[in-house]
Amino acid sequence: MYATASALYIDEMGYAMSRLEIESGLSEDGDAIQEDSSSGETKRPLKNLDNEIAQITKLKSTPHQQLVQVGTGRPELPVSPVKMLAGRESNYSGRGRFSSADRCHLLSRYLPVNGPWLIDQMSSRAYVSQFSADGSLFIAGFQGSHIRIYNVDRGWKVQKNILAKNLRWTITDTSLSPDQRYLVYASMSPIVHIVNAGSAETESLANVTEIHDGLDFSSNDDGGYSFGIFCVKFSKDGKELVAGSSGDSIYVYDLEANKLSLRILAHTCDVNTVCFADETSHLIYSGSDDSFCKVWDRRCLIAKGKPAGVLMGHLEGITFIDTRGDGRYFISNGKDQTIKLWDIRKMSSNVTSNPGYRSYEWDYRWMDYPPQAKDLTHPCDQSVATYRGHSVLRTLIRCYFSPAFSTGQKYIYTGSHNACVYIYDLVSGAQVATLKHHKSPVRDCSWHPFHTTLVSSSWDGDVVKWEFAGSGDTPGSSTKKRVWTRHFYEHYL
Repeated sequence: MYATASALYIDEMGYAMSRLEIESGLSEDGDAIQEDSSSGETKRPLKNLDNEIAQITKLKSTPHQQLVQVGTGRPELPVSPVKMLAGRESNYSGRGRFSSADRCHLLSRYLPVNGPWLIDQMSSRAYVSQFSADGSLFIAGFQGSHIRIYNVDRGWKVQKNILAKNLRWTITDTSLSPDQRYLVYASMSPIVHIVNAGSAETESLANVTEIHDGLDFSSNDDGGYSFGIFCVKFSKDGKELVAGSSGDSIYVYDLEANKLSLRILAHTCDVNTVCFADETSHLIYSGSDDSFCKVWDRRCLIAKGKPAGVLMGHLEGITFIDTRGDGRYFISNGKDQTIKLWDIRKMSSNVTSNPGYRSYEWDYRWMDYPPQAKDLTHPCDQSVATYRGHSVLRTLIRCYFSPAFSTGQKYIYTGSHNACVYIYDLVSGAQVATLKHHKSPVRDCSWHPFHTTLVSSSWDGDVVKWEFAGSGDTPGSSTKKRVWTRHFYEHYL
């Protein structure tokens, strides 16, 4: 059964807030999680991704033909780093340096699977963890009211320690403004707070050492109902916020006017996830516990009052959406234990309800996914591809495209209830890596926009980083490696 607004003050797992549970037997095959990383293919890889995105993804990481032809013999992919460097030094391509596709071809094979190294350990569950757009900062939000901003370039030093104001249950989401001056945080409340992230004050205690201004997302037509915010995101220009709520609605807040500018009664259940489709902010993607993904075009919303389209395919509620940033493709994580890839050109104009495929009662917050449901498929599935292997239980697990700079968005990665991070190949569907360390669900994780570093955060309180590094590396040598890597990117790629 769907999680409803009546459970606002019940943890997504139904546990007491003060308890930091360590789940020891979380792997789906019944074995305890070992502290190592492994790679391998999923049991059910995609046959062939018959879609334009497959070709786009391949082009983004296919090296120049002249580099492929370096040396004698039949050209083979992938091209070895030695051959690519030799070709670049000989200026075979005529450009004198690698193109973005050359760079992605070289770097996308080096996955951040080694480690992990501990960044921080807290006594409460980690709910949010994200790199800034330039990778210089990292933000982690915890259930125990703390949000920490780490300076990545200064050895992960805590640059700002924020103690949240009027927290209801947990930090549900955070978002850093594009200029990195402000951070907003949400909880199970209609008030989103904004903090000056660029101030010199390290300890940011709400309204004691610094002011945490409240942005009221409630409107006159809410009927006095108190709702919670599950997801909040800045627009690319930093002028607006978009949010999804337990009140089945999408909200847009105008930061310059300091007021709510739009409320859409978007779904029939909680809106767990929402984001702007691209840098224009015209399109909004939303996902809900009603199992639908919807696309909203703000340019014609007032006249039509309806979504531009609806996408069906998930059998259960949607926990997170990540946009590819092109206004066309996005991925979603679902409580049906799948990630789905979508092309909005396949959307329908309207959908009334899901067909009656469910013959069982189930709540993901405290129940395992029913065995009889694992092989079910939606009769009207409009998704481009489906990825299976991870577990979406107990909390709103998040998934993402891998970075464009280093991988050409060639991979999809996600947290999981079984305490792992999974990395899938976008085109083949193969499970190319599984990162194992944590002892409780991994709700969020983040891949550095430029470096081969991934950070995972878990309900066990650990925030750890994974890198492509030798087995003999240490956290100290990792810092030196990062400096060398940045020099390599700037001067050679």
